[in-house]
Amino acid sequence: MNFIKISSNLFGLLSSIKFPKLIQNFLNKSYIKFFHIDMSEFKDPSEYESLNALFARALQEERVLEEGIISPCDGKVLQSGSAFMADNELFAFAIKGHTYSLETLLKGSFESQELQNGLDYLNIYLAPKDYHRYHAPCDLEILSATYTDGALYSVNEKYICTISNLYAKNERVSLKCRSIKGLFWLVFIGARNVGKMRFHFDTSIQTNAKKNHNFTTKYDNLLFQKGQELGYFELGSTVVFIAQKGQMLFKEFANNELKFGAKIAEFIEIH
Repeated sequence: MNFIKISSNLFGLLSSIKFPKLIQNFLNKSYIKFFHIDMSEFKDPSEYESLNALFARALQEERVLEEGIISPCDGKVLQSGSAFMADNELFAFAIKGHTYSLETLLKGSFESQELQNGLDYLNIYLAPKDYHRYHAPCDLEILSATYTDGALYSVNEKYICTISNLYAKNERVSLKCRSIKGLFWLVFIGARNVGKMRFHFDTSIQTNAKKNHNFTTKYDNLLFQKGQELGYFELGSTVVFIAQKGQMLFKEFANNELKFGAKIAEFIEIH
């Protein structure tokens, strides 16, 4: 296990400790102040028993869900567009000028014919200040979850520009989903100091694990409605939304801040 994984595991352990009330209140308020977190939608900072509880805080009131396909989380859109072919492989931009392999990213979660018509994608970076829970972007069925062991490089803009193919090198969980129009994938990417990625529908999925193990779990009739909560990061990271080409029309984004519930795409009507 490398230094980054060891430090991430230690950070995850420390952030789960419930310190005495006075100390915990100080830690919570210091974290909120340092990262400029807007707590208007959440409980009072004193009500969170650990930093993990603060990181994974739940909304106190339901968000309004806009028409169409919505953002599954809060965060910043670093890049969106259509995949391109290079050396017989599909690539996407992580950020302008820096690419990653979609086929490596999705390894173990697709059949080759499912990608043959191309892919559209959207990369959403969750900063430490963001709401860390993720939700169904539309009515969907989860067909499988694929865990892929990997590194835990930081996924902020600075590191994406210095480490090639970063998303496809990091630990991740890929959910293969079916909408009314076709297949899409939600890929949850681990990062430095991201203690865990949790999924309500399958508590056996363990990330930032001590043992290296890749696996795919298939599901039957696992249905979610638009906006329904799927799980959460313990600290921020990245969600990559990938759809079969011709299924969804993504809005134009350029380093936009997003909120869960905001429209990011609409289904393409075929006449």
